Amino acid sequence: MTNTCLYIIATPIGNLADLSMRAKDVLNSVDIIATEDSRVTKKLFSLIGVSCNKKFIAYEDHFEQEKVQLIIDLLKEGNDVALVSDAGSPLISDPGYKLVRECRKQGIKVTTIPGCCAVISALQLSGLPTNRFMFAGFVPNKDKARLDLLNELKNINATLVLYETAVRITKTLNTIKELMPDREVAIVREITKIHEECILGDISDVAKQIEENPIKGEIVLVISPFCEKTTSENIDIEAILIEELKKSTLKDAVKKVSDIYKLKRSDVYEKALKIKNNTL
Repeated sequence: MTNTCLYIIATPIGNLADLSMRAKDVLNSVDIIATEDSRVTKKLFSLIGVSCNKKFIAYEDHFEQEKVQLIIDLLKEGNDVALVSDAGSPLISDPGYKLVRECRKQGIKVTTIPGCCAVISALQLSGLPTNRFMFAGFVPNKDKARLDLLNELKNINATLVLYETAVRITKTLNTIKELMPDREVAIVREITKIHEECILGDISDVAKQIEENPIKGEIVLVISPFCEKTTSENIDIEAILIEELKKSTLKDAVKKVSDIYKLKRSDVYEKALKIKNNTL
């Protein structure tokens, strides 16, 4: 058994000065770099003073399984390997856990050189509770998949953290407004860069602000936790039903309001029927 090691190394997400001295030393010393896109990584290395005179292996979702044993074999031959992502901490919505798992199985040393992580940085900047949180990855780009994911997450008693793009953020905020109308959200963008910004507020206010003033850049979306105290006692169910009945059938409006606010469907149906007969 060799004394080689797989190093999991975080790279900057914006400000190049965030790369640790230890990370730079190890990147210069290893034999092989496993990375998503070697062009991006080589450009980064040229900016931070790391030698590109080493072997680069493309390690991405589509070819992860076939590259795992290749990297294991290289490690067993005596080569140290660094696993990096395009930016930030490897394995966070990036491939890599299969490689780490297989290294563990085959007795190969694995260590981490921590650093930038957009999830943690966004939580720190958001002003939302950090004692319990859940990272849910990238928001799907299809409408139904987006709705299904947010429906699945809405009753989790933890701050939610997701990655989103500027192109789709308005759609996602409007879906949150429908499913979680009582929540606070924070849009954290361009972390560690010149235009770093955190927009915090009630979902309705933030959605309106973003719709009127579109934003650019890389975005982390943070959503406040579900709270059991949010019930029909402090929400105007009749007003919500009136709005829903304007754009949905009675059946759909009842189902949606019942599901969101955890109300007995027969009670909501009775209220909706009275509203429909009297006012619509």
